[in-house]
Amino acid sequence: MIEKTALVYNPEIKNYSFGKGHPFTGERFEIFMKFLKEKLPAFNDYFVGVKPRSANEGDLRLFHSKEYIEAMKKASEGEILPNIFQYTTIDNLDPSTGYLPRGIEEATRVLVGTTLTAAKLVFEGSFKKAISIGGGLHHAKKSFGEGFCVYNDVVICAKKLLNWGLKRILILDTDAHAGNGTKEAFYEDGGTLSVPNYHAERGRVLFIDLHQDPKTLYPGTGFLNEIGSGKGEGFTINIPLPPGASDFAYQYCFEKIIFPLAKEFKPEIIIRNGGSDPHFKDSLTQLGLTLEGFKMIGKNIRKLAEFCDGKEIDLIASGYNLKILPFAWTNLISGLLNLPIDEKIFKEKISPQKNSGLKETKEIIKELTRILQKYWKCFK
Repeated sequence: MIEKTALVYNPEIKNYSFGKGHPFTGERFEIFMKFLKEKLPAFNDYFVGVKPRSANEGDLRLFHSKEYIEAMKKASEGEILPNIFQYTTIDNLDPSTGYLPRGIEEATRVLVGTTLTAAKLVFEGSFKKAISIGGGLHHAKKSFGEGFCVYNDVVICAKKLLNWGLKRILILDTDAHAGNGTKEAFYEDGGTLSVPNYHAERGRVLFIDLHQDPKTLYPGTGFLNEIGSGKGEGFTINIPLPPGASDFAYQYCFEKIIFPLAKEFKPEIIIRNGGSDPHFKDSLTQLGLTLEGFKMIGKNIRKLAEFCDGKEIDLIASGYNLKILPFAWTNLISGLLNLPIDEKIFKEKISPQKNSGLKETKEIIKELTRILQKYWKCFK
């Protein structure tokens, strides 16, 4: 019997769009859903569609400040805020108007609610895995939006799970850009959370971030030596890959860093976020992952989830080549769930050498293991 996966999706997420001419527009979600259903005729045998609730104020306040939320609501309703750049960068504004897109705050609540619905389904045991279509806004900070991200559903999801009593959460960020908002949320306390009658242990959130070298790509953070501080020291792991890094480089990172860490940490649940932007044809990044490489990532996540009885929440939204995006997202999910999709669909006529960037990656991993051996037995 096939074990079904929750596919959490609200068509209204199309309103999470930054306007004509912006790299992030809302049609990506409909494009993907149509593609997946076409390429997987037995769609209903593998997925249960779930329409999520929207996030409420209490959900957002798990991470974001009241002042920031109010500013986003006002700007999204059309109010002109003279101090808008106190709350967001220009890349979160509609390039045709110079203002925050109308209605985007409400659309972001839909998106955050999608991720929280996925989390609840897995936490309560209704499904082993749940996919949040639109999740993964990892650049948003407590009181500041940037990088096409208004609210950070990755952080809110993790904090909600901590509130529900989980003690070990692994966040794995495979987006091409470093997840600076997620990093900041847990950098100094490792996920320690004060709730009534509960004293959290040190390092409840392990954040592993696999991304392009920040010397060559926004947001310019995510270097090897960014490992956390205070109670969070050793629980932030950055793996900065050289431009052009392809499939074998990614696999090497999983084998030498991610799997050993997960085995030692023993997560109770995994949150993964990231879309198609590590692909070599993405328009905003310079990594070298092939379509086959996305399936490899999915397979590795499936194997990682064995450390926590298969429990995984998958957040997927990014990617800036809309021709590549549905292929990469589908292959990622195909690897995660072992879907019977014809592999011929994903054959690329021209692609980078699969060992591109491997030599440089090995040197990076060598240095990273040296840094981490102070904190993790698996690297001693």
